[in-house]
Amino acid sequence: MSQTYQFKIENETGRLDKVIVELLPTFTRSHVQQWIKEGDVTVNNKAAKPNYKVQSGDIIAIIEPDLIPLNVEAENIPIEIVYEDEDMLVINKPQGMVVHPSAGHQTGTLVNALMYHVKDLSGINGTIRPGIVHRIDKDTSGLLMVAKNDLAHENLAAQLKDHTSLREYYALVHGVIPHDKGTIDAPVGRSKNDRKKQDIIDDGRSAVTHFQVLERFKDFTLVSLKLETGRTHQIRVHMKYIGYPLAGDPIYGPRKTLPGKGQYLHARVLGFKHPKTSDFLTFEAPLPKLFEDTLTELRETR
Repeated sequence: MSQTYQFKIENETGRLDKVIVELLPTFTRSHVQQWIKEGDVTVNNKAAKPNYKVQSGDIIAIIEPDLIPLNVEAENIPIEIVYEDEDMLVINKPQGMVVHPSAGHQTGTLVNALMYHVKDLSGINGTIRPGIVHRIDKDTSGLLMVAKNDLAHENLAAQLKDHTSLREYYALVHGVIPHDKGTIDAPVGRSKNDRKKQDIIDDGRSAVTHFQVLERFKDFTLVSLKLETGRTHQIRVHMKYIGYPLAGDPIYGPRKTLPGKGQYLHARVLGFKHPKTSDFLTFEAPLPKLFEDTLTELRETR
């Protein structure tokens, strides 16, 4: 079960993440930073960043996520390795695969598969998420970068933080978008009403998504989306916010409108500087068969 903590700052000083580790010494700083990133930490009932300087009188509230056993085992699960060298890999994750173990998904994840197929993985994210630099949702398919050592991990993570990497998604959304392109700039944070959902909230974290219309159908639109930020469920929340939720999305959109399980969202293009050579590498993954077949049917009925 999750645990809730609340502290009133009296004498503690410094960064929020550092202070929390002082207050809860059984947890590591990386654990605390992840809680803050996921919206599980608030200061005076508002989201805060890890480098927030705490002040006397601040009320820090923490909801510790459910813990899972740390005995993650290697599993012989087929995975599509798009690129691999001594420092990193690029994986084309199928729809339906969870990236790392969590409550309710302790086996069958990408991490379980990586531990079987790859000898070395970075240890920055600990036992549960070795090698995982970033993630995509279970029912989102497409490209992910994976680090084999800590230096590569830190370099790739810095590129994501500095918005110098390239991430382009294809999505099929409900409705016919009249504009050829646009930018959605709206803060995303954990929903006040449902902790399993994200929402547009005033005190959320900055989130920016650029979209471009690729093809219009009778009741749907195919769009390309580029991320400046990488918030949880960002594309799904942003597209719902402007009135064009993703087709197949069981949380943020109408259900069972098209074949398949889960949202029609595919991480199609991934680009970044190689952590050792600094060469800019770009990779593309074709749309999954169901996604492509659905587009063909929509074209025939247009």
